[in-house]
Amino acid sequence: MTPVSQTQDVVAPLKPSDLDTAELRKARGAFFTPELVARHITDWAVRSPSDHILEPSCGEAAFLIAAVECLQQGRLGDAAVDLAWPAGVLDGVELHEPSAAAAQRLLDQAGVKARVQVADFFAVEPTGSYDAVVGNPPYVRYQDFAGEARAQSRAAALRAGVRLTGLASSWAAFTVHSALFLKPGGRLGLVLPAELLSVNYAADVRRFLLERFRAVDLVLFQERVFPGVLEEVVLLLADGYGQGPTNHASVYQVRNAADLASVEAGRTWRPSRPEDKWTPSLLSAGALTAYDSLLAGPDFTELETWGDTTLGMVTGNNKYFAMSPARAAELGLRRSDLLVLSPPGSRHLRGLSLTPAAIGQLGADGRASLLFRPGGEPSPAAWSYIEAGQKAGVDLAYKCRVRRPWWRVPLVRPADLLLTYMNADTPRLTTNQARAYHLNSVHGVYLRPVLHDLGRRLLPLGSLNAMTLAGAETVGRAYGGGMLKLEPKEADRLPVPAPELLTAAAADLLAIRPRAAAALRTGRLLDAVSLVDEVLLTGQLGLPSRDVAALRGAYAELSARRVARGAEAKHHP
Repeated sequence: MTPVSQTQDVVAPLKPSDLDTAELRKARGAFFTPELVARHITDWAVRSPSDHILEPSCGEAAFLIAAVECLQQGRLGDAAVDLAWPAGVLDGVELHEPSAAAAQRLLDQAGVKARVQVADFFAVEPTGSYDAVVGNPPYVRYQDFAGEARAQSRAAALRAGVRLTGLASSWAAFTVHSALFLKPGGRLGLVLPAELLSVNYAADVRRFLLERFRAVDLVLFQERVFPGVLEEVVLLLADGYGQGPTNHASVYQVRNAADLASVEAGRTWRPSRPEDKWTPSLLSAGALTAYDSLLAGPDFTELETWGDTTLGMVTGNNKYFAMSPARAAELGLRRSDLLVLSPPGSRHLRGLSLTPAAIGQLGADGRASLLFRPGGEPSPAAWSYIEAGQKAGVDLAYKCRVRRPWWRVPLVRPADLLLTYMNADTPRLTTNQARAYHLNSVHGVYLRPVLHDLGRRLLPLGSLNAMTLAGAETVGRAYGGGMLKLEPKEADRLPVPAPELLTAAAADLLAIRPRAAAALRTGRLLDAVSLVDEVLLTGQLGLPSRDVAALRGAYAELSARRVARGAEAKHHP
């Protein structure tokens, strides 16, 4: 591996065959940085004419050129500017040789001594010698980030004690590797995907940043920064390498890159744990204050306090194993061959309870409310159906062929509550009064014995409040089409009313239950939320109306943002 200080000069002229294309840039994760963004980061990072500055994956050196302009224009206060820098003060690393040549040419034309190395940044040994590392890491999703490149990146991150999963995109390892080039007290200024705030695989990166740096600033945008690119970005400005830890980040919000010149005062945000998702930082100042206050107090807790959330059953072929009562009758199946099933999907789980009558109606409407799962010896009709499944190749599906017998689906006992997994509006908890089995299109919540009765009776209703709705947007993740996806571990972190709060408000909640249920039946989620807010947030907790409004506004803003991004993605494949 070659250290940056042993660079090669790249001055060969560009040839027509070397011309870069948008497709090639996308393949290697290169999205060139708008000038205003590069200038903002370098103005923050460059503090002395003697600073040693590195731009990894430099493309055409947008950040190094911005650093030169920062010095030439005297944006260093009273510091004297001397352009006769010693060799090695400005360094770049770039994998794409024609881009490296263009970068070297631009730096030469600026009259500075700078060097650009043609290399894979992950193959460059960290030097621990730079005052500032600035740049825009390549963004290659995990699906396209494989082989030697992935192995090298994970090894680079592991050098800093950060273990990345196979789902990590390229920027995660790049961020950690970049920090290792800093001297003590150094500064890291990067343009990163907003995934930094929300994805599970970035948990160790978030912890690394708060543990290693004295101060961490985040600049968030309301609008897209890169024209034609759907990915949202955040500016990471981390100061004081090796002088951490810090327990908070300072968060700044701007509309777009043009507003970076007039960033308003930031606000402090403290995650419960460094590795937790940083998505609460997206909340407005008023909403974040109310959110943090409720989460830190005794009246709201995480869903995990109530019980365990688990995945549902995997059949291997829902069309074969899940069926309507009419289909079961047509096949001549016996009751002993079948189990009551919450039909695949979750459209029917938008009320407060799933009753036996509701299951009956779903079945009458042709929904798959039965699971083919003979408990003992199958009936003759069941054996015929099993033979038909084998002829159709159902037994060859992976989940089927690895179990014995292939037609006996492993059971997950009926849950106390059912929790929706993919959501257009917000996750819903529903009491499983029908004791129906459930598939992996929903999650099951198994309440702790001491909380069993209270949870089944009141938690689905009590969870319909502005705090929980806003919290769902922060612990969940946006998925295709603007859906909100909630995995079991994310559901564990969902903020919901504490048992003591629901106990104190039980009479008032039961009084509004009929009106709330009627609102849900007609799709008026926010009307039901208003009823619950009046009981829990305003009535029991005495929360000021401005705080309740701030939480509702936070949910409205974050969910609208999620849905809008999903709509944009549909039109920009």
